[in-house]
Amino acid sequence: MPDIEYDVVIIGAGAVGISLARELSRYCLEILVLEASDDVASGATRANSGIVHGGYAAKPVSLKAEFSLAGNRFFPELARELDFPYQQTGSVVLAFDDENLTALEDLQENGRLNGVENLEIIGREETLRRIPRLNPAEVRGGLFCPDAGIVSPYEYAIALAENAIANGIAIKLNSPVTAIASETGRNSTVIRIEAGGRDYKSPFVVNAAGTGAEAIARMAGPVGDSPFTINPRKGQYIIFRRGSAAGLDTVVFQPPTAKGKGILVTPTSWGNLLIGPDAQEIQSTEDLETDPASLARIIRTARHSIDDFDIKQAIRVFSGSRPASDRGDFIIEWSETVDGLMHLAGIESPGLTSSPAIAHKAVKMLKDAGLSLKADPEFHPGRKAAVHPGPLGPVSVAMKAVSLPKGNPNRIVCRCEQVTESVIREALSRGLSVKSIDGVKRRTRAGMGACQGAFCGPGVRTLVAEAAGITENEVSNPSRDRVKILENLAAMRKLLND
Repeated sequence: MPDIEYDVVIIGAGAVGISLARELSRYCLEILVLEASDDVASGATRANSGIVHGGYAAKPVSLKAEFSLAGNRFFPELARELDFPYQQTGSVVLAFDDENLTALEDLQENGRLNGVENLEIIGREETLRRIPRLNPAEVRGGLFCPDAGIVSPYEYAIALAENAIANGIAIKLNSPVTAIASETGRNSTVIRIEAGGRDYKSPFVVNAAGTGAEAIARMAGPVGDSPFTINPRKGQYIIFRRGSAAGLDTVVFQPPTAKGKGILVTPTSWGNLLIGPDAQEIQSTEDLETDPASLARIIRTARHSIDDFDIKQAIRVFSGSRPASDRGDFIIEWSETVDGLMHLAGIESPGLTSSPAIAHKAVKMLKDAGLSLKADPEFHPGRKAAVHPGPLGPVSVAMKAVSLPKGNPNRIVCRCEQVTESVIREALSRGLSVKSIDGVKRRTRAGMGACQGAFCGPGVRTLVAEAAGITENEVSNPSRDRVKILENLAAMRKLLND
């Protein structure tokens, strides 16, 4: 089978890779995105805090500082164009003692050096007035950043992907890269990529593989060398029922530590309360286990900020692996050994915030390297409006809709989140093949309620199989994960009650 040629091949369909794909879709180019898993946003983009950071925390004159501030400013317009959940909520970093108050002053100055405006340190009484749900026992003051926000990270990436596909980009899922080789011809150098049993060729390849970026670099480099090391760091989270964030409309941080921004308490875009993450050095990017002792420790720490949440309303625990690098900063550079290979690596927090700005930078680098950027007159920046589930209604009404026959668009498939059959079918018809129950969950919220898909899972599986033209046995099913989640939740609650 002959090689398939593209102008640019992007490895990785997380926030950074898919942001770049969408930016390149503005031009008359043949672009391919290769993704190892069965959906976009399946790695660090899926499992993170969903915060659009204000840009004050990163070290001045770092890439993190540059791109987080620039990236923050893209989100309002992107949300309008692409219809994904985003709210500019603002954020606060709390102080619990005199040392913390000094740390807030340092953060404020750090933000000033980074170009962040409107940072404000507020005393105890005003902090408690602005955020009534705070635990008043220890709060001494807070650093407010009005430009921070929250976003549904996977819905953000899905929206980018759908728009990129509508503008002609190709995305190949279940296509892990297995080989990369540089070939020099008479007039130019091209890179050959083997992925998912197919061969591709391009003069430009972008390594945006997240926690797998080091493996890609070694695959392409001489004798397996890599110019950087990825040291994965795991963060665990607890999420509560929809509606549990009522009365909290601001992201609440604790004083930062050497390992990161500390434990946060935040509303999600859908009104859940989200608490976490911790930071654990791990040996394998596949280590996404949660453990009750760490989860209980996260809850105890979070109660210094907010202590009025009901632990019985916790419905899910999860973890994400962050692609931290040995350089302590983003890596945005051309390979020194392989012509045409660009590394976008080490994109840990604030990587989600930075992703649109990193994409713009990568486009400029590609142009400077010789990629012809002819504007596509048919480019459309918006996507077909998503059909989101509405606000939760009376349970009695929802239960009646559960009993409607299959095929009725008003039949409720997910009773916890009250997601109808029409919403699920619409999500399965938007250009990106979905072959998993989790893929439907990320697009429609079916399975994100209290039972975590125990009720709606079989119904969702049937709809996925029909839409994808596969058998129900071929639909990826996370039922084993659900059992482990429930076990860890029960063990966490016991530790907290002992």
